[in-house]
Amino acid sequence: MTASLLHFEGILCCSIIERVNRFVVAVDIDGVRRRAWINNTGRLAGVMQPGTTAYCLPKKQGKTDVRLFAVADGGAAALIDTRFQMDAFERAVEGEHVSWLDGCAIERRDAPLGGSRIDYLLTCDGEPCYLEVKSAVLRSGRMAMYPDCPSMRGRRHVAELIDHVRRGGNALLLFVAALPEVSGFMPNRDADPELADLIVDAASAGVGVHAIGLWYLPEHGDVALFEDRLPVRLPPGDAGEREGNKGKEENAKK
Repeated sequence: MTASLLHFEGILCCSIIERVNRFVVAVDIDGVRRRAWINNTGRLAGVMQPGTTAYCLPKKQGKTDVRLFAVADGGAAALIDTRFQMDAFERAVEGEHVSWLDGCAIERRDAPLGGSRIDYLLTCDGEPCYLEVKSAVLRSGRMAMYPDCPSMRGRRHVAELIDHVRRGGNALLLFVAALPEVSGFMPNRDADPELADLIVDAASAGVGVHAIGLWYLPEHGDVALFEDRLPVRLPPGDAGEREGNKGKEENAKK
């Protein structure tokens, strides 16, 4: 399946020079060095390579000149901008392009749960369901991976979902594999073994674990959904390899 979700005009093609800090990348635009803002604080080591073509939007204010949102990857581009990933996901839900969310609607964003804020509170067939979204833009062959560095915040969010489900609630964990030509998702145990174990524990506890595939198509200026059920491969030794968490389908309308 392919569904266009976002469209951009006025795109500036640039070349990555270096990553200055967590939020700023130096880019070359028509031979001039510019400061580009990014909102993805992951290391992005696999995509943020000097000399790589990238795609930016103009900025009207602030200390940076442009907003870098995508990086060339094969014949398309990785969508690294987490806000645009969320916008695309919301459009996909509204357009009923996510089959495992049939019967679900977004009630609110940034919903409190325990001591954390979870990305979404959904209503699925009249029942509340929390949904946390994580950006997976690290590539290992044809697999998208998360995280690309240790994440205390990620551990806390997944632990909150596990606790909520064990108390009888409904919860989902979604990984946005925003990379072209990936065929599945898997947790990155090398970067954060504790978080990888928590993701496996979440699936075992009854949290629905899913992945979707997005990419940016520079020739059209579109962000597109290329797969709403990207296979999820969990580390062996506990839950093995799964495509999502099939045991959760009755509770949260997968």
